[in-house]
Amino acid sequence: MPFRQFVLKLHSRCDLACDHCYIYEHQDTQWMARPKAISAEVLARTALRIGEHARVHRLDRVHVVLHGGEPLLAGAGTIGLAAEELRAALPGGCDLDLRIHTNGVRLDRDFCELFVEHGIKVGISLDGDRTANDLHRRYLDGRSSHDKVLRAVGLLNEPRYRHLFAGLLCTIDIRNDPVAVYDALIALDPPRLDFLLPHATWTHPPPRPDGPESTPYADWLGAVYQRWDAQGRPVPVRTFDSVHRTLRGESSLSENLGLEPADLVVIDTDGTLEQADSLKTAFDNAAATGFNVFDDSFDTAALHPGMQDRQHGLDDLCLQCRSCPVVTSCGGGLYAHRYREGSGFDNPSVFCPDLLAFIGEVADRQRTAEPPEPTELPEPPLTERQFAELAAGYGGAATVSALVEQQLGIGRSLLAEVWSRAGSRDRADLRAVWELLTALDAEAPEAVDAVVAHPYTRAWAVRCLTGERSRPGADTGGLAEIAAAAALRAGCDAPVDVPVRDGVLRLPGLGRVLLPGGGSAVVTAEQDGFTVRSGQTLVRVGPEDGGTGNPRWQPVRRVVAGEDWTVALEDTDAQRDSYGDAHPVAGRLQEAEYTAWATALGEAWRFIGRALPGHVPGIAVGLASITPLSDRAARGRDISATARQAFGAVGIGRPATADSLALLIVHEFQHVKLGAVLDRHDLYDPHDTRLYYAPWRPDPRPLEGLLQGTYAHVAVAEYWRAQMGRLPRADVEFARWRAHAAEALETLAGSGSLTDEGARFVAGMRATVAPWLDEPISERSTREAERLRADTRESWLVGLARSPGAGG
Repeated sequence: MPFRQFVLKLHSRCDLACDHCYIYEHQDTQWMARPKAISAEVLARTALRIGEHARVHRLDRVHVVLHGGEPLLAGAGTIGLAAEELRAALPGGCDLDLRIHTNGVRLDRDFCELFVEHGIKVGISLDGDRTANDLHRRYLDGRSSHDKVLRAVGLLNEPRYRHLFAGLLCTIDIRNDPVAVYDALIALDPPRLDFLLPHATWTHPPPRPDGPESTPYADWLGAVYQRWDAQGRPVPVRTFDSVHRTLRGESSLSENLGLEPADLVVIDTDGTLEQADSLKTAFDNAAATGFNVFDDSFDTAALHPGMQDRQHGLDDLCLQCRSCPVVTSCGGGLYAHRYREGSGFDNPSVFCPDLLAFIGEVADRQRTAEPPEPTELPEPPLTERQFAELAAGYGGAATVSALVEQQLGIGRSLLAEVWSRAGSRDRADLRAVWELLTALDAEAPEAVDAVVAHPYTRAWAVRCLTGERSRPGADTGGLAEIAAAAALRAGCDAPVDVPVRDGVLRLPGLGRVLLPGGGSAVVTAEQDGFTVRSGQTLVRVGPEDGGTGNPRWQPVRRVVAGEDWTVALEDTDAQRDSYGDAHPVAGRLQEAEYTAWATALGEAWRFIGRALPGHVPGIAVGLASITPLSDRAARGRDISATARQAFGAVGIGRPATADSLALLIVHEFQHVKLGAVLDRHDLYDPHDTRLYYAPWRPDPRPLEGLLQGTYAHVAVAEYWRAQMGRLPRADVEFARWRAHAAEALETLAGSGSLTDEGARFVAGMRATVAPWLDEPISERSTREAERLRADTRESWLVGLARSPGAGG
């Protein structure tokens, strides 16, 4: 079992004196003998060992957390060196997920700029409001740390740094009001939260004021869970999400829960290798392995008995745990919490009654949860912070999730509108289909949502409603296709009569079935797949037919581009031809073409994570589908497009390099986000019919076109900024595109047609671009960039002269 998570101690001391700290206040004393700060020699050797481990085990990603003590005490130089050494040592094709966990009191703008440069995400420890936080997290002289931590969180919430913000970590103290703690944390708009049980063992048990049989930690977590659930789960909470996942039989997100093998190792400031830090709460030297990075490989450390004891899931647990009804979710709890003097770790968790009660409560709530009203229109408004994130050119997971929810509401409204406008004959023919959709929406709303959220469902609905019924499949028969796809997702065995068009039966978001002729076919879900019957033809699709095993079934194939992004390569849906005549779509990809796409997407995603990390969270949440475009339209150049009525999808012709593919993905997703913003926010006066100069085009553009183009080309400038030093002429391109973006922003700001919201949006883009204009570029490259800009403007002027009045 290879290690995938590495905790690297940069500094062994701390500037706070938290009295619940497991490193300094519990049973272990080894920190006293450690060097205060890690040396360059230890950093270099650690990086080489991690690179060696990744190469031997062919890892595509490793996770490194810079830790302490307080890691910021190590200073910017050491942190930057750690990032450089780690990235340089990893083999090609292996990504680095680099994070730092800090108490936040020293975090300032200089550190944030360092983290932007090196792509380091930041987690902060905060135990709630001032009262809760100051119960433990104080300086040695008793001063509060609360204000400084809030200042640090405020920095990370600025649009420039928001993509770095990994979340808040709260240690539970049952003396604190759980709802007050949660409310204080959620008010800070973190991208995610986690609540940790305080470290304790059977030898040193946690406080239970109401006696040993009470479950105060379950009660505390339960109160937070109820508040969070009632609010619509506004932010991911790792503990709660891990319980949900493990109850569904999926993997946990935390070492504190679940039965997944442990894959974490700690490297201390002197290069010694240790087991998880939490073991320091058990007994002195409990985390020791006897190994170090100079003499031993990580494979050697993995054979240590303590490491092996957490590799075998259920078999590693005591008898009481193995017979527990929630063991697959609890996983015996955190390994350190099982310790009892005399019997070691062969015990249930000291929090066993709390885990049993809390997981049982969550399971009961999941079983009895009422489905949302089928007519409800999810329309959570963008907060000021979310609007600012998008204006800056980015948008984290929570922000883009809000756009996704808004688009789902629009899709549901359009679906209902198609039904309400259907003629009497259509309604009679489709009444059973509509009743099935209504029933599914009550019983399995997530299945209906999945089909409604499919990007080309909205494209179909708009075509129906705007009179484009001459387009293939743009008719009310699409309701039957949607109902069939939702029934299959829900495992509902109600038969659905679905149209067959030109030998194709469409199942939106799932794929297509090839059948002879036309007419219709009956689609029926079965326990292990589904059947399609058309006349004498019966097609049976089972779980083994996910690829090409069944020649009549062409599923939508999904590419796991990275740990945090899976995207559909949509080459089956007839409604995907939404990108205009200039961008025809490709046909069904052959296996070799699909493999080439999958490889390119993986490489492009790694590039985005490394060079354009601010775009990663939004794309991972919001870009669900890529439609391959036909090579016929390329003519030797890269091509891509978006469709306003297909949120979550982009069309791309596969370019020659992964870097270019990354640029096309980021560029087009800017259009996707801005289109969603414009669905809900009036950024400009629609009565302005003037045409404007767009520095990247030879033809004049309407105001919305200029706004869309500017938003996308801010990302283009960022791409070339990231490529400087990597690609020839990248400095010329950066100089060119930053100037293009700046000029277009001035045009927008001076148009006189922006609303107040539009002015704020443009100001957000200007704030992103402004610092780039001061970055040094050689005179030669600057002159070359200006020559290219002059050529574009000359082409525009020539076109303007040929079309009098075009400039408005």
